[in-house]
Amino acid sequence: MRGRVARAGDTPASTGNVANIITVVRILMAPVFIWLLLEDDGKLGYLRYIAAGLFLLAIVTDTVDGILARRQNLVTDFGKILDPIADKVLIGGALVALSILGELWWWVTIVILIREFGITIFRFAVIRTRVIPAVASGKLKTVMQAVAISLLLFPFWTLVGEWEHWLGAVVMAVALVLTVVSGIDFVVKYRQQNRVAVS
Repeated sequence: MRGRVARAGDTPASTGNVANIITVVRILMAPVFIWLLLEDDGKLGYLRYIAAGLFLLAIVTDTVDGILARRQNLVTDFGKILDPIADKVLIGGALVALSILGELWWWVTIVILIREFGITIFRFAVIRTRVIPAVASGKLKTVMQAVAISLLLFPFWTLVGEWEHWLGAVVMAVALVLTVVSGIDFVVKYRQQNRVAVS
């Protein structure tokens, strides 16, 4: 835990730096958001809007902690591992909750979860030899997942019409394709890096 917490510099950053703290807060927000969403139980009442707002706030913190980590040189191996886990807990929880409510096909949730947790397990399997950062396609995938979930969470279709609901479905389809493609990209790039390291 020794090192820089918030200030910029070239000395080692603390594991408990401000960027990592924000990531931990994002993880803690996930169960609250999920509880609110399930408590609303598809009634589309005020709890639904609070849950959707909390999800959006949590997603914004993902951008904030990344900017802080890079700008203040607070990037740590712990943060590289924790940040993707925080995304998976939040997004995975949202997908499962939406499927429980009957608003998202279970097969979509299952495919995404298999990819997400498969990559996470793989990261931990090789953590003793190296920490694998997220690939660019993986970051794009996370953005599309977040946009798709936000469109499904906020029941704006009750105000603007059913087209908004269909828009959410289309964006989710794009996110699903990116999820599979980025998973393949991750494995391919790991194998390429591994060959370089061995040679």
